[in-house]
Amino acid sequence: MSVEDTSHAESTDVELGGAGESIRLEGIRKEFGDVTAVKDLSLDIRSGEFLVLLGPSGCGKTTTLRMIAGLETPTEGDIYIGDEEVTRTLPQKRELSMVFQSYALYPHKTVRENLAFPLKKMDLSDDERSRRIERAAEVLEISELLDKEPGQLSGGQRQRVALGRTIIREPRAFLMDEPLSNLDAKLRVHTRSELRELQQDLGTTTVYVTHDQEEAMSLADRIAILNDGEIQQVGAPEEIYQNPANEFVAGFLGEPAMNFFDVAQTPERIELCGDDPVPLTGPVPAPTARIGIRPEHVALASQHTDDEARTPAFSADLLVVEPLGNAYELELERGGVQFTARVRSLPDEVRTADSVDVVFEADSLNTFDADGSALTTAGGETDG
Repeated sequence: MSVEDTSHAESTDVELGGAGESIRLEGIRKEFGDVTAVKDLSLDIRSGEFLVLLGPSGCGKTTTLRMIAGLETPTEGDIYIGDEEVTRTLPQKRELSMVFQSYALYPHKTVRENLAFPLKKMDLSDDERSRRIERAAEVLEISELLDKEPGQLSGGQRQRVALGRTIIREPRAFLMDEPLSNLDAKLRVHTRSELRELQQDLGTTTVYVTHDQEEAMSLADRIAILNDGEIQQVGAPEEIYQNPANEFVAGFLGEPAMNFFDVAQTPERIELCGDDPVPLTGPVPAPTARIGIRPEHVALASQHTDDEARTPAFSADLLVVEPLGNAYELELERGGVQFTARVRSLPDEVRTADSVDVVFEADSLNTFDADGSALTTAGGETDG
């Protein structure tokens, strides 16, 4: 999406999106009869940031978004937009714009008329209304579609019109509930990069719900990971990926998922459990019950020769080799425990081998206690 070459247009004076407001949730709880969808959730969303609520289906992320929007009322707790407490304020009084999974366009109205609809209740002149429509169309590159109806548009074009209806106002924040889920994979990747560029250009606070971790990683300034109605961790995408707070976050974020191994400790060493235990060396906290290692940090011993930066080599049965184009995934097994390695290159002799020698990158080990909480993060820092 290009938003640079607009110096010649009268519409460049029109501001879209509005200034971003902070959003604060304090002790939010939401019950539906006997079901508690959200449990004691507190979250500070910074002015102008792109925050993604990420988690599996049923974790409470959409319910949380709907409470921010005013479409659901918390059973307990308070919601603030800026300095204003809005917990029981009507949705139309909150000055928020929301994009849903469905495009929610009026099928018998043109794109221009769909874009104009959110402006009807605003005290604007006809000229100002027209300028806003032209500017939104220009930003989203749909100017040539203004006189078409939604039925004449592709899915990607309809999604842009839906976004246009959101940004044409001056909302305090954008709320988005899986707005790209109806697009095919290629268009989804393209549209999310446009969406991120657009949000950065407008600077409007955005709360975005998805269950797609790749989408979350590519869009977010920060991610809030939810499970079973509770926040598990909030942080920048790289921070959460490298330093998960617990086993749920570690296992949920990453494709393929992090490998986990039960361990047993003696005063002399720590071992990976299984029918054929593997001794490890290196500093591991005493309460360690499990260790985690991401597939990209499991290496072939022949390709990782720095003895100080790796665990001792051990043999594993090679079950499957899956070429991915730019890498290979190896499904391995040792002592009845299966795990995955992802390597950039694969020697010819390994392709047909029954077993291989592998190592773990020592600085990339995560350790967890018996309750699944992180003891040390990758890099050896104690979680604190």
